[in-house]
Parts: sequence; structure tokens; C-alpha cells
Amino acid sequence: MATTRPESILLAPGAWKAKCTAHMIGFWTDKKTAQALPAKAYSPLEAQSPYASKEFGEPLGGLGFIQLIRYTETPVGPYDELILAPGLFAYPVEDKDGKKTTKTARRITRIYVSQKHTCWNGRTNWNIPKHLARFEWTENQDGSTHVKVFPHDYEGPGTGTQPYDASEAQPSARPFFQCTVTPMKYLPSFPLSTSVLKLTGINMAMVHPPVPQGAGSAGELAGTDRWCEIDDFVQSSRAAHLSWADMSQKGDDGTPAPDEFDNFWPGMGRWVMAVTLADGNLALGAGKHWDTPKSLV
Repeated sequence: MATTRPESILLAPGAWKAKCTAHMIGFWTDKKTAQALPAKAYSPLEAQSPYASKEFGEPLGGLGFIQLIRYTETPVGPYDELILAPGLFAYPVEDKDGKKTTKTARRITRIYVSQKHTCWNGRTNWNIPKHLARFEWTENQDGSTHVKVFPHDYEGPGTGTQPYDASEAQPSARPFFQCTVTPMKYLPSFPLSTSVLKLTGINMAMVHPPVPQGAGSAGELAGTDRWCEIDDFVQSSRAAHLSWADMSQKGDDGTPAPDEFDNFWPGMGRWVMAVTLADGNLALGAGKHWDTPKSLV
């Protein structure tokens, strides 16, 4: 049962094809961090639901990624996106006889988008826990790109100026995330597709539990009641290149980050290598759905 779609939101079921520029930043979540993910790993809505519970997914850590994406063409029009996927999760499954087993897959725990249509469809199509945010992009003369993301779901830890508002009606005054991406000089571009990861033995499939329904100022925070696997997706570009990502979360005036992580994530250094997919393409399948295991209902 998905939330009833508001008339103001465009219906766009999977599969999707899109054109975009994507900045992909890999990082490692160690075992200690995985055992107690920082509060920023989840939006308040998901954090207060089974979506973030260990019964619905035990964080294992490992290779994770942050992505900053500017979509120019999608089934719901252009939009911007910030993705946080902190590694592998162990999740429960049951066969037809009720036998319970555990499998592993990656999971997006927090994600922001700049318009309501992709927010609603992302939640209903693939259980991707999208929320609205305002994105601020600055293209600098040295070729670098600076981005700030101002979410609708909270003001930010440590500010004490705006508690969580379930309506998520307006963006926060302080960014949840900021980053400057600078292309590495003198290095040529190259073709790249995430499909090659399967050849290296890296499983990039994602499995998401049902997402909770939220209020949302435009009815964009749809809820679902079935699980979803995404194993049919490819990001590619004929003009990928390496970049440096400055992950400092300090304010423009040098004020500290609003939490204890100056470079956004535990153990992350200030300068991180990134891969930029210029004039890229995304192909995302329809997703595979199943009921929540009876032992968890």
C-alpha cells in the first residue's frame, strides 16, 4: 500500500533513464562506526521508524559513497540530489515456509532532492528515503564547484534554533552538507561505467525496507509497506575524470561544523578523491518488491 498520490505530483513509475553530472565520493565505514551510526545517517522521519532499526538492517560498514548529482533530464524533469549510503547492511528474509535467513546489500540511509516529484516517486518506486532540500551551486573561476545543501527536515545539530518540523515546509538556515569539487589538472578524461564493478566482485545492489509516511508540505513524503531491491542500475559517462573533494564542513567564517565531524563523516579526511561523471547517464530498473517478514510485523 503506497500513499495516495497528490494531484500536484507527477506519476513516474520505474524504470527510469536520466542524464546528469555526478560527483561520486567513496569512503570507508569502519566496524566501530557501523555499530553506532552517527545521527546524521538518517532523516528524523526515518530515524524514528523501523527503517533505521537493527531488526530491519544491521549496519556492517565497509565501502560507502556520497553522490552529488545534477540531473538535466529525467521522467520528472531536472533536479539536484545528495545521496548518503554508508556501506553494507544485513537484512532479514523469510522463505515460503517461514524459514528466516540473512542477506547483505547496500542501502541509502539519507538522501535529499530539490523537487517534490522525484521525492514522491523515489519513495514509492524504490523505497528511497528522499526528502526535499535547497541546493546552492557555485561555479568558481578555477573550475571548481562548491555546493551547499539546505534540508527541509531540520535546522542542524547544535544550532538550537529550529526543532524538527513534520511539515518540512522550508529549508534550514544552515547547510546539512557542503563540498567543493575540483578537477585534477592535466589528467585526461576516460569512459566509465559502474557495470564494471560487478566484474571486480563488488555487489552494488541495494535493498531498502519500507519507508514511513510523513506529512510533507506538498504530500511528497509517501510511505510504503513492502521491501524493495534495486539491482538493475548503471551510471556511466564517456567523459569521466578524477577530482578532489574538499569535505570541510566549517562555515564561511571559519565556525566549526555543527556536529563533531569537521569533514562530515567519522574518520573522513578533508581532501578525498572523487570521480566526476560529466554528461553522464543513469539507467534505473523498476525494482523488486516483497512483503515484510512475518517475524518483523
